[in-house]
Amino acid sequence: MSAQMKDHYNIVIIGGGPAGLAAAVSAKEAGEDDILILERDHELGGILNQCIHNGFGLHTFKEELTGPEYAWRFEEKVYDLGIEYKLNTMVMDISADRVVTAMNKEDGMFQIKAGAIILCMGCRERPRGALNIPGYRPAGIFSAGTAQRLVNMEGYMPGREVVILGSGDIGLIMARRMTFEGAKVKVVAELLPYSGGLKRNIVQCLNDYDIPLKLSHTIVDIEGKEHISAVTIAEVGPDRKPIPGTEERYTCDCLLLSCGLIPENELSRSAGVDMNPVTSGPVVNESLETSIPGIFACGNVLHVHDLVDFVSEEATRAGKNAVKFVKGELDNTEGKCIQLEATSGARYTVPSTIDPDRMEDLLTVRFRVGDVFKDSFVSVYFDDEQVQHRKKQIMAPGEMEQIILKKADIQKYPDLKKITVKIEQA
Repeated sequence: MSAQMKDHYNIVIIGGGPAGLAAAVSAKEAGEDDILILERDHELGGILNQCIHNGFGLHTFKEELTGPEYAWRFEEKVYDLGIEYKLNTMVMDISADRVVTAMNKEDGMFQIKAGAIILCMGCRERPRGALNIPGYRPAGIFSAGTAQRLVNMEGYMPGREVVILGSGDIGLIMARRMTFEGAKVKVVAELLPYSGGLKRNIVQCLNDYDIPLKLSHTIVDIEGKEHISAVTIAEVGPDRKPIPGTEERYTCDCLLLSCGLIPENELSRSAGVDMNPVTSGPVVNESLETSIPGIFACGNVLHVHDLVDFVSEEATRAGKNAVKFVKGELDNTEGKCIQLEATSGARYTVPSTIDPDRMEDLLTVRFRVGDVFKDSFVSVYFDDEQVQHRKKQIMAPGEMEQIILKKADIQKYPDLKKITVKIEQA
């Protein structure tokens, strides 16, 4: 529903993908009617529109859906609830006092004063320029997400003999997708000694189709001037440098890059939001509020998720808390601030700080590990006292982990300064 433009909205949501849709529905259901979604694409749904494989929605809807089906569940709610949105609208700037500057064909450049802003811009793929691959710059090199869009939405086949660099989830899924379309996927090479994707995707997308995964390998040469004709991969040592003598050459007409995702945070930075150097996303508190009061963040713009169900769950919290902020129910006086710290194998936590007075009865803290850990423990310390010690058979960087903190437990420690999440060996 796109209506006459106003210059003030109580809640402005930047991004109409899974995070933006869930945040909007949550805010509306929490009693806020004055909501606007700004989306730069020509339709709502975000990246899910091109994710035509299944595996979505098991947590949220207790059934297995494709990406477009999952997105539609939320889009339908947005339409039914009469939430306003603007498509083909690019947000150019956010100011610290919550003024959003955006532009589109109909309205030109315009500004909106927001009571609260929810950042839902998602993430983007790491490009070839960031990977330092030597060789020519021929046609036929695509990011895995671009190839996914070309095959699933544009009906264009990027190539017939495919090599994939990187074992992120999109690359694994595209290995299977290209195979379905008749291409020969020759190899998936991964620089690290472990895969960056979900275990189920390695099994269902590579093993089931006999596609080899070469860990601790990278591309050392790309051949072809006009169009890619071959790549050479080599094994790398612990220093991640190629080992001479291990080179293997593969002829191919297509190279897909699946080398990690980066949260889309140019707007957040220009607004002056404090950033986490590990996640490349904003630093947030227990309410998913950034360092700027009234600006919230959720989904892949905050930290890269493995399941969209967790994006929706996080966005639902952000939507509710943004409404509380607008109504003046989110106490912004300098309350007690407990730091969360990730050490000994845990890379980061979301959130980074907790005010026990503002938190709900149960708080989910999500994090990722920096290596593969087998038969280890996730331990939580309140200052120096261990309060949780939970065994995990296996943890890997490709899968998000979580702990649950109880408000009642934290309130038993009135002088608590720091909560530490660490991985401990058995």
